[in-house]
Amino acid sequence: MTENREAAGHGRLSVVRAGTHPDGLTVLDVEGEVDHQSVRTLARAMPPADATATDRVVVDLSRVTFMDSSGVNALIAAFHATQAAGGWLRLVGVRGAVLRTLQLVGLDTFVPCHATLQDALAAGERGA
Repeated sequence: MTENREAAGHGRLSVVRAGTHPDGLTVLDVEGEVDHQSVRTLARAMPPADATATDRVVVDLSRVTFMDSSGVNALIAAFHATQAAGGWLRLVGVRGAVLRTLQLVGLDTFVPCHATLQDALAAGERGA
């Protein structure tokens, strides 16, 4: 299990790789504020642009209290990387100000958002 923690801005951002499975599924647990000072922590945990081994990613944002455009851009990059590898990206637990930010830019229209990790995994199995 990989853990990345970095002091950033007024808060702290933590990204923990809660699980990487042999079938190419990665679960990331994110906590804190995602902004231009902390986004590197999130970006390092996401699949690279040439992703092959990690092509299915679930990002749990239930403990993220703030996200600016830097975080949105990191999620868009991860979406494109997983799509290019034939996989998918799912978001879990998005709410409050973070949900509003994703809705304002329309990210929720192409990256599926689910209430729970189980919902996201079940949707992935169905291809939804």
